[in-house]
Amino acid sequence: MTEPDGAAGDTAPATQSFRDPDQLIRRAGLRGDPDQDQHFLVDDRVLDRIPTYLPEDADASHLLEIGAGTGALTDRLLARGERVTVVERDRRLAAFLREEFADAVGDGRLSVLEGDALDVSLPEFSACVSNLPYGVSSEIAFRLLPEKKPLVLMFQREFAERMAADPGTDEYGRLSVSAQHYADVELVEHVPPAAFSPQPQVDSAVVRTTPREPEYEVRDEAFFLDFVKALFTQRRKTIRNGIRNTTHITGIEDAAAVVDAVDEDLLRRRAGKLTPTQFAELATVADRVGRGGD
Repeated sequence: MTEPDGAAGDTAPATQSFRDPDQLIRRAGLRGDPDQDQHFLVDDRVLDRIPTYLPEDADASHLLEIGAGTGALTDRLLARGERVTVVERDRRLAAFLREEFADAVGDGRLSVLEGDALDVSLPEFSACVSNLPYGVSSEIAFRLLPEKKPLVLMFQREFAERMAADPGTDEYGRLSVSAQHYADVELVEHVPPAAFSPQPQVDSAVVRTTPREPEYEVRDEAFFLDFVKALFTQRRKTIRNGIRNTTHITGIEDAAAVVDAVDEDLLRRRAGKLTPTQFAELATVADRVGRGGD
């Protein structure tokens, strides 16, 4: 986990002029609605930094933004990428974005996709940069991670810290292993509530994920992720008891055979102490012995 310093990325060039986020809200004529997970990012410094967290060699030919709001981040993404597609579920905001950025829409550089990011068909994209609605941030993240594209995403700080956590830490859990199965995960900046309008009740954080292949192989990825989930529901118990107690989640038919086939040292440990590679080793045995996988 990379420790953020609050200003790790380069800010936008001094000559670049962007729309004022407060004026965008006034022009839209809409206040953010906390009940609808609408917290508009209004801190110019944070907005300027977010696109710079993309890896230097990231393909910016088609950037995806989920939850565009009034377009403060959209404005900066248009300066960073060749094309931008935004997904916005609020029809009023979608209409405002089409009007506010009419020139970019007209020349084909911006597409506004109205709908829920969990339901709409997402376009092919080269990277995603978004201030996600926190209520569905986990579901959206795990829709994006399997695409294996660079992601720069704003989350609730607690979620971000768990996503980037190392084995053996209090924050390490199912989320850590599952996210890091797809990518290197770095927490690159903490963001206070004052950066938003209206202010949320929680701190936020920006996470960068850089896709890469895991250091291990699993035959059945869905089973591996379910196996990780199962063992973390028993995180206070030993792996031996975790395997025995979670067959209703994993679908393992012969838990005793799996326990007999696993090294005793691993069986005495607890889920929070295992590395992703060790989870993969366990899942491979469980799949082969307990489910009859080839």
